Amino acid sequence: MSRNRIRILNVAGARPNFMKVAPVIAASRRAGTIEPVLVHTGQHHGEAMSDAFFRDLGLPEPDTRLPAADGTPRSHAVQTAEIMVEFERAVREHRPDAVLVVGDVDSTLACSLVAAKLRIPLVHVEAGLRSGDRTMPEEINRVVTDAVSDLLFCTEQAAVENLAREGIDAGRIFLVGNVMVDTLLDHRERAGASRVLETLGLEPRAYAVLTLHRPSNVDDRPVLAGILDALERIQAELPVVAPLHPRLRTALARSGLDRRLASMDSLMPIYPLGYLDFLKLMSDARVVLTDSGGIQEETTILGVPCLTLRENTERPVTIEVGTNRLVGTDASHVVAAFHKAVSGQRPSRTPPFWDGRSADRIVAVLTERLQTMKPRQLGVCAAENDATIG
Repeated sequence: MSRNRIRILNVAGARPNFMKVAPVIAASRRAGTIEPVLVHTGQHHGEAMSDAFFRDLGLPEPDTRLPAADGTPRSHAVQTAEIMVEFERAVREHRPDAVLVVGDVDSTLACSLVAAKLRIPLVHVEAGLRSGDRTMPEEINRVVTDAVSDLLFCTEQAAVENLAREGIDAGRIFLVGNVMVDTLLDHRERAGASRVLETLGLEPRAYAVLTLHRPSNVDDRPVLAGILDALERIQAELPVVAPLHPRLRTALARSGLDRRLASMDSLMPIYPLGYLDFLKLMSDARVVLTDSGGIQEETTILGVPCLTLRENTERPVTIEVGTNRLVGTDASHVVAAFHKAVSGQRPSRTPPFWDGRSADRIVAVLTERLQTMKPRQLGVCAAENDATIG
């Protein structure tokens, strides 16, 4: 190896990635054995979806920002291809010893494919999660990324078992816990000082939070209308605060359902919040309704009942510990689950290794494994090879 420290390109592209990569970069710096390089792919950009998270999480300015999207709608193929082209340039510039990706967004898949084709060791944090639903773009991204990864770090035992069934060598799989929990525990005290409740005129435990962004929920008008049926009944009993993801805002306007949303007196649509404000909002909620995987995990640590508006989840441990419940999108089922959640006790169980030290475990493994690789296996050499089609 030509350097004293292991150079790792840490990829962050979309809002959830920032929460996952921040503790890994911090742990790398503490260890002193790894030189972390941050690449922002630009998949999510702007104040609410990106810039505020860098400030709130104390992330360094990215070493490289790939050209950000200009707001024009793109297919998954176009977005993935554009990121691949630009990320390959970043790899050749930084000449890393490894590439580290997190989560399951298009940036994760795109950068994984680049690393694999350049024969650079690939690390996947949050590996092995499976919903069993191949209609979800994220599920395709997870399966492909894990198939080409060299080191796979899992948040829960079910993920380890999924990888084993898929034929991944057990020596490459590590159960380390959840880096999103690292971030939450690191910032919980700061989030407690947020004035977001006062700004929105809310009292603790006297409101619900809603987030929606998955295509299966927001792009399908009948499904979205059914969710609004449930919300209409819920907000009549408990105010609902709804930070609107850009995808949802667009879908509401396109379908004409934005007028129906606006007619609900106790539903408060707001723009997406920064990390600290949103963490405070969730912490003091009576219940959270969501289709987000990360929020299923965060509410588990916060002890806030979570109703997941999906038929499946890639995070079954949240169901096992009793903090999360799959309720689908049928209005009567959602409302019944809401009544049960608000009348019951707040859950308090925590999954194994969700203790705030996951990133330190990851860095320890990376230091040991990457330092023992032969130089010809490392990216400093592999990146010199031209990718050719033959």
